[in-house]
Amino acid sequence: MEKSVDVAIIGAGTAGLNALSQVRKAGKSFVLINGGHWGTTCARVGCMPSKALIQVAEDYHRREIFDRHGIEGEDELRLDIADSMEHVRDMRDIFVDRVLGSSTDDLPGEVKMEGYAQFIDANTLQVGDDIVRAKRIVIATGTRPIVPEAWKKFGDRVIVTDEVFEQETFPPSMAVIGLGVIGLELGQALARKGVQVTGIEGSDRIASLSDEVANQTVLDIMRKEFDIWLGEQARVSEQGERLLVMAGEEAVEVDKILVAIGRKPNLDKLGLDKLDLALDDKGMPVYNPNTMQLGDLPIYIAGDVNGSRQILHEAGDEGKIAGYNAAYGTSVAFQRKTPLAITFSDPNICTIGADWSELADNPNTVIGEMKLGPVGRALIMGKNKGVIRVYGDKSNGRVLGATLVSVKGEHLAHLLAWSIQKGFTVYDLLRLPFYHPVIEEALQAALYDLLGKIEYRPEYKILELEELDHE
Repeated sequence: MEKSVDVAIIGAGTAGLNALSQVRKAGKSFVLINGGHWGTTCARVGCMPSKALIQVAEDYHRREIFDRHGIEGEDELRLDIADSMEHVRDMRDIFVDRVLGSSTDDLPGEVKMEGYAQFIDANTLQVGDDIVRAKRIVIATGTRPIVPEAWKKFGDRVIVTDEVFEQETFPPSMAVIGLGVIGLELGQALARKGVQVTGIEGSDRIASLSDEVANQTVLDIMRKEFDIWLGEQARVSEQGERLLVMAGEEAVEVDKILVAIGRKPNLDKLGLDKLDLALDDKGMPVYNPNTMQLGDLPIYIAGDVNGSRQILHEAGDEGKIAGYNAAYGTSVAFQRKTPLAITFSDPNICTIGADWSELADNPNTVIGEMKLGPVGRALIMGKNKGVIRVYGDKSNGRVLGATLVSVKGEHLAHLLAWSIQKGFTVYDLLRLPFYHPVIEEALQAALYDLLGKIEYRPEYKILELEELDHE
């Protein structure tokens, strides 16, 4: 069979579905091609089931402070892991059904194609025995977990993040190899479910943090819950029914390994070698992040597959940009949103705006800091651990970025992201109300610390309260 359309979209995940929304809005003809499962990575194997698992683990872990609150009987509490994992899958299925029900289930069969696409040329795709000719094409094929080839021989004793939520239960001991965002979230959750966890990270950073103070703070907190090894690559060998994991001079025997060392873009089977593509030093196609276009080709790339901002809301934005330009055959450049990333560990780890690695060498960069230890609301909650670090420009008072290790950091991070995108100064933020007692007071304290290091003085016609604190 052969069909011709205005736009062909490869991949029905978050980016592909958002591209589809723009193409449909423009009234263009299209085909949506998808290999494997339908439904987004977030709903099936990412954000949503992981948060369900994390919530169960956090609720169970909460028993450890019951005695200080005068609540008795915590020693009698038990977690049925099999039942809790069934709950996680139930939640996962709800979210997947919602995605399918609101996006692809209502599509007529002739615009949905099951299978894997390969380029014949810049306007032609082959999907199985079918040929699709399209004026423009959107690549939104997502990623898959990386597993070293040598470890595949260990069979189901090595699992990846996509398989975690299918586990009926967990063994007594596990190694989590890779402590980026996903590895750290799941490693802490597994430890809180009673698994003896050893976390191994080849770099000296956890959750990809460039801020050394925040990185050390996270390490100090997490090492109270499970062992963490840094700075050495993991090596795995068989030890009877178990696996021996080594990194540098450290060694541990475990029942199972969770590999979380990253995800590989699903580009290798697309036949991109048939296209005249510029590649970067990592062999990835060069694209314009504001138009999502690959060079001058009628092809756009969006979502995790481009290897840039592998976060759901960014994938959604990229899908919309790619879909709009593919629908209209344009190269309209869109302004991207302020970077925002959240690790749903306890405490949350958040990076907002400019990363510390971009600011550290700038002599105009100053830091406002507040440790969570004395913060009243955090103390009451039994979660007074962490640090808030806000970066500003001392010459103009602008807030540039932040790194948070904080309870309810997910909410503080949004406030800061919105403020940075609006170009707010530290003065602008401190003019706003802060209630008592709330976690936002910790942010207020960090901003006051930053205020004391700012050289810029705004000229006000009416005296502002924060001027009283800037003497």
